[in-house]
Amino acid sequence: MREDRRRHYDDGFRREALELIKAGAGKGVLAGRLAIPAYTARNWIRLYRSGGEEAVMGSNGSRRYDWETKVAAARDRVEGGMTKTEVMARYGVASVTALQRWCREYRAGGAEALRPRPKGRPKGARSKPKPKPTREQELAEQVAYL
Repeated sequence: MREDRRRHYDDGFRREALELIKAGAGKGVLAGRLAIPAYTARNWIRLYRSGGEEAVMGSNGSRRYDWETKVAAARDRVEGGMTKTEVMARYGVASVTALQRWCREYRAGGAEALRPRPKGRPKGARSKPKPKPTREQELAEQVAYL
């Protein structure tokens, strides 16, 4: 079985990162001092700017957003020219990845592309019972068999 290579940071470590962020450290300084990937440092800084300490400390979990929120956030980002951090703060979006996906789908198909889709396997056509063969078909089968 493959090992889980994702890092989980405890609360003490995140508090230390928050102190550096509050002091004005950028992603390079934060990544260097704490020996974390630059992507993680950038993400924590973005989370702090958009949602404050709670956003960095809390686990994001899986949140659900309604269609109107998704459309408004994507529209402000794509057409309004707002930054990702501004959009996340305004609409309470916890994940940059979700916002990026919404923007990509909005560019491709407009607001309707963000509508919820049905989950699971689609229902297929059920097989219809075979019609009873006629007398001629029965006789033709018997002749073919003989």
